[in-house]
Amino acid sequence: MDHSERCGEVVLGVDSHRDVHVAAVVSTVGQVLAVERFPTTASGYRDLAEWALCRGVVRRAGVESSGNYGAALSRYLLSVGIAAVEAPGPGRSARRRRSKSDEGDAVAAARSVLSGRAQSPVKSGDGPVEIARMYLMAKDSAVSAKRQAVNQLKALLVTAEPALRDELRSLSRRGLVLACLQLREGGEEVDPVLRATRFTVRVLAERIEQLGAQARVLEQRLANLIGTHYPRLMDSVGVGPHSAAVLLTVLGDSRERMRGEASFAALCGASPVEYSSGSRQYRRLNRGGNRQANAALHRIVLTRLRWDPRTQAYYERRVAEGKTRREIIRCLKRYVAREIYRLIITSRGEL
Repeated sequence: MDHSERCGEVVLGVDSHRDVHVAAVVSTVGQVLAVERFPTTASGYRDLAEWALCRGVVRRAGVESSGNYGAALSRYLLSVGIAAVEAPGPGRSARRRRSKSDEGDAVAAARSVLSGRAQSPVKSGDGPVEIARMYLMAKDSAVSAKRQAVNQLKALLVTAEPALRDELRSLSRRGLVLACLQLREGGEEVDPVLRATRFTVRVLAERIEQLGAQARVLEQRLANLIGTHYPRLMDSVGVGPHSAAVLLTVLGDSRERMRGEASFAALCGASPVEYSSGSRQYRRLNRGGNRQANAALHRIVLTRLRWDPRTQAYYERRVAEGKTRREIIRCLKRYVAREIYRLIITSRGEL
């Protein structure tokens, strides 16, 4: 290969895994120039970029699984001036037609950039949204674990000694936890099973308290973070720290990942789906998209239906037009998605 060919533009494709990344460099006409494996370490990322740059001018790279295994590599490529995009994996029909290999997937990732199939920029992962994503993950796991501990505590009391069960039966959930925290095992004269029951319910109550405290701390951190970077978002009716964080993580740190508010609504599953036939014109709920984001929009709509006069007036007007509650909520979710998108983009522009 002569100097001019080496210095021509090439495209990088990466099939990412936990311990190793497989990289492929292809020419602008899709010819495979080189394929190599690199470890998922800081030096491995540096070697991968240098290896690719030795084969030509690399301006674009397609990375499979850029949101998990390829996240760190994607951030490194962005830092050295290579525009990384999410490369879609081959579908089932494509896998049935050809063999499967990591090298082939890396080449396919590069060619997907050339064909235009890979267009969505990777999440930068270096801004407030990445911080919100971590807080949200920890908070959700704490809430889930707390719910599981509460269920375990109640299930344990079902089979407990009648005296202990009667003592705790009429208490509220908060009162039950506080009462269990005060339980003591007792001495050797106490039945061993009862002692074990008292000890176990106290451990579960302590776990519930600890997890609840963690969830509250993380909720406050989310509120402070979003209030600092996206203040207008928190001022919107019905938008709390948790819902705001969910919607922010869907959009990501890079506004370029979305072509507009319609793309954001589709990603949240809030865009209507045409379901018409003949003279019957109908649009149904979109059951696709990110369901956590859709649930966040749903919570916001339900809150506004309860407390926001404008939303209540809109609901009454649409009911008078013959719309069902489900259809009205679908319309409101689409409106909220549009409003949230504009608030996020506007807040970013003001930073």
